[in-house]
Formats: sequence, structure tokens, C-alpha cells
Amino acid sequence: METRVRGELDQGAAYESRKTLESVPLHAMLDQARQSYGDRPALDFLGKKWTWAQVADLSDRMAQGLQSMGIQKGDRVGLFLPNTPYYLIAYFAISRIGGIIVNYNPLYAERELAHQIEDSGTRFVITLDLTILCEKLDKMLHTTCLEKIVLCTFTDILPFPKNILFRLFRGDEIARNFHDDRTVRFSDITDNEGEPRPVPVDPDRDVALLQYTGGTTGIPKGAMLTHRNIVSNAVQCETWFADAKPGAERMLGVLPFFHVFAMTAVMNLSVRKGLEIIALPKFDLTEMLRAIASKKPHYFPAVPAIFNAINNHPDLARYDLSSLRYGVSGGASLPQEIRKAFEKKTGCPIVEGYGLTEASPVVCVNPVGAANRPGSIGLPLPYTDLRLVSITDGRTPVAQGERGELCVRGPQVMAGYWNRPDETARVLIDGWLHTGDIATMDADGYVFIVDRLKDMVITNGYNVYPRNVEEAIYMHPGIEECIVAGLPDPARGEIVKVWIKLKAGRKMTAEDLREFLMDKLSPIEIPRVVEFRDKPLPRTLIGKLSRKDVLAQEKETG
Repeated sequence: METRVRGELDQGAAYESRKTLESVPLHAMLDQARQSYGDRPALDFLGKKWTWAQVADLSDRMAQGLQSMGIQKGDRVGLFLPNTPYYLIAYFAISRIGGIIVNYNPLYAERELAHQIEDSGTRFVITLDLTILCEKLDKMLHTTCLEKIVLCTFTDILPFPKNILFRLFRGDEIARNFHDDRTVRFSDITDNEGEPRPVPVDPDRDVALLQYTGGTTGIPKGAMLTHRNIVSNAVQCETWFADAKPGAERMLGVLPFFHVFAMTAVMNLSVRKGLEIIALPKFDLTEMLRAIASKKPHYFPAVPAIFNAINNHPDLARYDLSSLRYGVSGGASLPQEIRKAFEKKTGCPIVEGYGLTEASPVVCVNPVGAANRPGSIGLPLPYTDLRLVSITDGRTPVAQGERGELCVRGPQVMAGYWNRPDETARVLIDGWLHTGDIATMDADGYVFIVDRLKDMVITNGYNVYPRNVEEAIYMHPGIEECIVAGLPDPARGEIVKVWIKLKAGRKMTAEDLREFLMDKLSPIEIPRVVEFRDKPLPRTLIGKLSRKDVLAQEKETG
């Protein structure tokens, strides 16, 4: 079955035509923001603000500084940064001089960091002058191909008196001994006229960013996103959320910009719309709620675990969340009990979407308003084609309502994996990106994700979809969070296990759970093994529950 953007759906300009999306370099988006919203606030970082003109000016200066240090078109430059103004400045500076941005997770272990530096051939890395970050990178200077570190001064972006207090009471967190010829200060390389040499960029062919992902095989590899891929996805999202008021509203930036979901749905969408980003350097539930109450953001992209954490905050009524127009859920499937509870407690609707790194990342989103269909990831974005193919052969289209692997075609789909032609050939077939996700599609074109192919549990020859089991478990009012996965079993091939954290004050036994699920799941789907935990279940950095990590823990404990 195949669908594409439909003219009859009531989404205004999003469906007027299938004209080719504009093909411009990534940094052209910042130029447009400077021109249209120059004096409007671009970013609020812990109370200190920058306008779009200030961000663009510093980005130009950084671009010239990087050129003076020898960065040329095609060179890989890493961003090892939390959400700060430096991220936006560096991101667009690298793009302007034809470099390739490489996103790094600041919490990477040294082994992961070294692998990505070597695999990508990263020459420079831009980071904060904080010891926790610099100590890792200093080792990389001596063991990998990394040539130089650009140090951005953390206290320079803090408002008064936070900048003074940080030096006085947390000065030991500032890196002190990183001033040799292999490090350079942000303030030094931006001490120029802000006139970088023009570099020709072919948006359709030139890679703008390497975004590392486990993809459909679990092996870390860099998805090559071209300038057109990233700009197209930002334009697609901008068109979809057409009701956002340009230059007049605010976006909550709690998801890390180095994650592809936040890169597009928070940062680049804000650049396109001139939205002020309320940037938080890390996720802290109470600090985030305080920021919403005081800064009054209108848009709130998050992962389901963050919405769930808000639902379970003991003092939620203390915080005024009335400014939120809607949340956007991505990164993982959104259990309907979490959605319902959040909307009831806050009055803010959640629009669920779907994407993957290889598609820059957004593919589908529910329409805003009455057409928001709970349980669905929505409709394909403009200029995006979808089809469902047989799980068995990967090619034969399936009938409407049947399960099949979701395949995507559109301007946001990556050019391939960096230096991995075989891996590329496995997922890009005849122009279609094979996502590895199992889905169904209804008569209106709404898509429903069933599960991932690799997560599907086969027990006694029957397919069990962990997402379906999790949805049923979340119906119990005592469940705070759960993860369902398959474990090897000599008799059945695999069995279903669930890891559960109960809400405070709740009690439950495995038999209680199974009895609750009797009329909600088939006998083959009901977990045979139930493990209750007192502490939160493992999460990825952006806050989504991690099936991969809980299975690794299971393997370690035997």
C-alpha cells in the first residue's frame, strides 16, 4: 500500500502542490532569520538573551575564524556541546564555509567518542571550557585523528550574577590547563570582521551533517544529511505547523540539539519561524517546569518519558503551564494513557509524530486540531511518499490495514551512510528508505506503528509486538513506566518479559498484572516474566526508555 500527500485534507498551503522544495544551503536559513527577525530574541539561555542578528553576526565571525585556521570545504568539524548559544553559532558557521557538522553526545564514553572521531575523520571539535568535557577531548588529541579543540567560555553566556557566582562557587568545574597550541578560544577566532570567504555549496549533493545512529542494524554509523535534506525537513515542519506566529512565539528547548529530533523540531523550526528558543542545558524536571511557568513557551517537543515525568510530578499544580499551545511527541511511541493524563492535567494537547535519523528526521505528524488521531503517528509530511511492504520479502506491497514494513521517499531522506556502501544498499532500495518499523495504514492515510522489526518477539511461532503489550500495561493506574522485550527460550524461541516501575505508594504482584491483562491481550502476549524495580528504568540521553539498555542489564545479571 502506498500513500502520498493528499489535496483534500484540510491543511491549507501544506497540500496545495507537490512543487519541488527550495534547494538552498543550510546557512541560508539563518540569513533569512537575520533579515526577517533580526531584532527579535532568538535564544534565552538561563536568563541571558541573544537576538537573531547577534547569533548570525557571531556565526559569521566564527566562520571566518575557522577558515583562518585551515578548515576547508568537506572537512569534518564536531560539536561536543549541550544546548547553548554556541551550538547555533557553530552549527551555521560550519555550514557557511562548506564544512561537515558532526554531532557528538557530551555524555559519550571515551570509547564511543574515539570511534566516532576516527570513523568520521573529525579534524576540530568545538566544546565548552568545562573539565568534564575537556578531559575527554584532551585524550582524543593524543589517541585519534583529532587536531584541535575550540574552547567556548561557559561563563561568558551566563547572565549576571550567575557568571560571577559560577566562578566563585563552581570554579573547579572550569578547565584550567588547556591552553597549548592545540586549543584555541572562541573569543580569539571570532575577533574579526565577520566576512568569511564565499564557498560554493551544492545543496543537493554536498553533505551538511553526519548524524550517528544505530539505524536498523545497531552498528553506529554516520547518516549523511545533505543541505537540502535538512532544509527540506525544516520547511516541511514549518508548513505543517503553519499556525505558529513568526517572530512572536517561544519554543522550549529541553531536548538536546545534537539529537536529530531536536535539531529539526526545536532548533531549525525556530530558525524558520523566528521563534525564541528557551534553551535548557540539560533535562531537570523541576527546572523545566519552572522555566515553562516563568518563560511562557508555546511549543513543547519532548519524548514520552518527559510527558510521563510531568504527569507524575507530586507538585505539578504549583506550576502554571497554561502558555503551552501543544506538545509534539517523538523519539518513541506515545502510550495513550500517558497522552490522556498529560492533556487532562495540563490542558495542552499532544501531537504525535514519527521520524528517524535517516530522514532528517521527521516523516509523519498528526495534524493540529480535530484531525489529531490518537494512537497514530499521523499523516506524511508534504512532499513525502510512504508505502508498506511485506515483512517477508521487503518488496511486495501489503493490503490496506495489513502490517508491513514502512518505507519512505522524500527530499528529507539521507544520501546514505558515511563510508558504508553495503549498509546503504540494505536500507536504500530503488529510492525508498526501509525504516525497519512495522506499521499499518487506514483508509484516510493515517499510519499506526506496530513495532520495530528487530524488537518483534517470536514466541512459539507467533509474532508479539512489545509496543502493543506496553500500551495494555499502561492502562493500569499503578504503572509509572514499563519496558517489554523478548528473552531467548529453548522451548519457545523467545518469551515475553516486562520490567516495571510502579507509581509511589502502589503495590502489585506478577499475578495481579496478568489478571489485569487477561481481557486486554491474548495469552501468548501476556508477559511470562515480570520484574519490578524501585528505581527508574534506563533511558537514553533524550529521555526515552531504552529497551537496548535494559536488555544489556539483563544479560549482565544473567
